[in-house]
Amino acid sequence: MPLTSLLGSVGAGIVIVLLIFVFLMIFTGFTLIDLFQTAAKPVKRMEQVYIEKAQEKEERAAQASFNIDVPLDKESKFMPAHPVEAPKGTGAAAMSPEEEQAWAEAELLKQQAQATAKKLRESEQIREEANKKPMELVEELPPIKAPDPVEILDGPEEEPAAVSAIPPFAVEDAPPVIQTDSPKEEGFQFDFGGAVTEAPQVHPRPPLSLLKEPGPARTGDENEQQNGEILIETLKSFGVRASIIDIARGPAVTRYELQPAAGVKISKITNLADDIALNLAAAGVRIEAPIPGKPAVGIEVPNKNVGLVGIREIIDSKEFEQSKSKLTVALGKDVSGNIAVADIGKMPHMLIAGATGSGKSVCINSIIISLLYKATPDEVKLLMVDPKVVELGVYNGIPNLLVPVVTDPRKAAGALNWAVNEMLNRYKLFADNGVRDLKGFNKLANSKEEEALKPLPEIVIIIDELADLMMAAPNEVEDAICRLAQMARAAGMHLVIATQRPSVDVITGVIKANIPSRIAFAVSSQVDSRTILDMGGAEKLLGRGDMLFYPVGMPKPLRVQGCYVSDSEVERVVAFVKEAQDADYDEDVMEEIEKQAVAEKGSGGDGGGFSDEDEMLPKAIECVIEAGQASTSLLQRRLKLGYARAARLVDEMEQRGVVGPFEGSKPRQVLMTRQQWIEMNMQKDE
Repeated sequence: MPLTSLLGSVGAGIVIVLLIFVFLMIFTGFTLIDLFQTAAKPVKRMEQVYIEKAQEKEERAAQASFNIDVPLDKESKFMPAHPVEAPKGTGAAAMSPEEEQAWAEAELLKQQAQATAKKLRESEQIREEANKKPMELVEELPPIKAPDPVEILDGPEEEPAAVSAIPPFAVEDAPPVIQTDSPKEEGFQFDFGGAVTEAPQVHPRPPLSLLKEPGPARTGDENEQQNGEILIETLKSFGVRASIIDIARGPAVTRYELQPAAGVKISKITNLADDIALNLAAAGVRIEAPIPGKPAVGIEVPNKNVGLVGIREIIDSKEFEQSKSKLTVALGKDVSGNIAVADIGKMPHMLIAGATGSGKSVCINSIIISLLYKATPDEVKLLMVDPKVVELGVYNGIPNLLVPVVTDPRKAAGALNWAVNEMLNRYKLFADNGVRDLKGFNKLANSKEEEALKPLPEIVIIIDELADLMMAAPNEVEDAICRLAQMARAAGMHLVIATQRPSVDVITGVIKANIPSRIAFAVSSQVDSRTILDMGGAEKLLGRGDMLFYPVGMPKPLRVQGCYVSDSEVERVVAFVKEAQDADYDEDVMEEIEKQAVAEKGSGGDGGGFSDEDEMLPKAIECVIEAGQASTSLLQRRLKLGYARAARLVDEMEQRGVVGPFEGSKPRQVLMTRQQWIEMNMQKDE
C-alpha cells in the first residue's frame, strides 16, 4: 500500500486511526474541547473528593488540638458538682483521683477561656464596624455563656461545644449600647469609645397631605376651534394670510400658533392685536412674535374658565422632586400646561413687581413654602423683611429664619447691611481655605480632612415691599441691595425683592441693572412694564397670578399662571415645621442689625451731639469734609437735595462752626477736620 511503503506499517496505522477519529468527530459533531471536558470530569471529581477529605482531616486535627495558652483563673465557682472521669489513654501511668480532678478542672477552664476569647473577638469586630458608622446604633450584644464542661468532655470529638445552663460568663467591660428603631432620632447616644455625643437633629419634610389636592384638569373650551376660525378670518380680512399649526391649552390662556404665509410681515400681525380681541370678544390678547424655537407667531387668548393651579400639583411633580438644587421653587404652569419651576441659585437674584392684587404676595408665599419642602434649616436660611407687617408675620417661629421677620423699615436697612458684612466675611473665609464659592467650601467642610470647618447654609433674603424701604432709607437700602446683587452669588446669598410700585424711583437703574431675573405681574401701563422687563407685555396680563417670568439667559419672557397657596395651607405647613423643631434665632445677627439700623426719622440720633437738626446734617458734614469745601450746589449734587434744604444745611453747618462764612462766589472753607468729626461722634455715643 502507498501508506505502508511511505510511512511504514506503524505510521500507516497511526494515520488510519487519526483519519477514523476525525471522521467520527465530523459525523457526530464531537469536538476536541468536548473530549477534553469529558476526560477532565473524573479528574475534577477525584480532586474535589480529595480536597473534602483533606479539609475534614484538618478540622478534626484542629478540634483535637483546640488548646489556647490562656492564664488559668484560680477561682472554681464554675466547677461541676459531680466528679469527671479522665479520658483514657492520656498518659502512660494511671492518675490518682486528685490528679484526675485537677486535670478535669484545667481542661474545663481552658475550654471556657477559649469560648470567651472567641466571643470577645466577635464583639470587637462588631464594635469596629459600628465605629465606622457612628450615626448607626447596633443591637445590644447578647451575654456570652460558658460551655457545659460535661458536653465538652463527653461529647463527640467532631461536634462543637454546646452552650449549657451554667451561669453566664458575660463580658463586663463592654460599653452600654442603645437599641432603637430610629437611628436618626434626636437626643444623646453613647459612642463605642464610651463618650456621650449629641445626635444631629433630624428635620422631617412637611407631608404633601398638608396641601390641598389639585382639582380636575381643565378639558379645553368647546369654542377653541371656533375661535381659531374667527382668528383666521379676521387676519384674512386685513390681508394677512396665515394658518394655525397648533393650539396650546394652558390654565389661563390658550395660545394659537400661526404660521404666516410667504411674504407676510410679522409687524402686520402684531399691529392687529386690538382688532383680534374685538372679533374674539376677549378682554385682551397678547401676541408673541415669533415664538422662541418655532417658526410661528403666538396669539394668546384668555380662557373663559380659568383653571386654578394648586401648589401641591407643582411640588408633587417630577420636575420639582428631581431637581437637585435646594433653592428650587414652584412657579406654576406655562401656556402649554407644562410645570414651571425655577432655581434661585441660578438666577441669582429676582425682582417681583406688579400692581396691587396681581398676585405678588401669593408668589412670595409659594416661594417660601417651596423652600420649606425642598431644603432643611441647615441647608437654607431665610431673612425676611416685611414693612407691611401682616404678610410674612405668619412665618415667625420657623427654624429656617435667621431672625424674626423684620417689620421696621429702619431695621430693614440694618438687616441688609448685616447681609453685606456676612457676604464679606464669607469671601474672606473662602480665601483662607482656597475655595471659590459656597459649594466648594461646603464640600471641603464635609470632607474628613477638614473636621474643624462647618458647612454654611445658603441665605435667601426676601423683601416683600421695596417701595416703603426706599422711602424710609433710600441711600442705605439701594447701596446694600446693589452690593449684594453684584457680589453675593458665590457667597450663597440671594435676593428676592417684591414691590407694587414699579416706578423709576423705587426700581432704580442701578437696582435693575444688578438684578437680572424678573417676574412681572399685571401692571396698569406699558411704561411700568418697561420699567420691570425693559419691554411691554405685562400691561396685557389678566391678573390673579398671571405672570411673565423673565430669568437671566432667556431671550423672551415666559408666560406662567402662578400656583396658588391659601392662607390655611400656609398655616398648616408652618405649624408642622414649628412642631418638628423650635426656632433658633441667631442672637449675634439680631444684635448686629440693631447696631446698624438707621436712626428713626426726626429723632436727631446722628447729629454729632446736636439735639434739633436735619437728619441729613451728618451726611452733609461728611460730604464737605471729604470734599474740602462747602457750597449749596455741592450738597445738591452729592445728596440729591433741593436748593432750599441744601442752603439750610449750609447755614446750620456755619452755626455749628463746621464751615466758614459766606465769601461771595467762592466756596466756603471747611473748619473741621475728619478727626474732630470722629471725636465728636464718639463723645455723643458715650
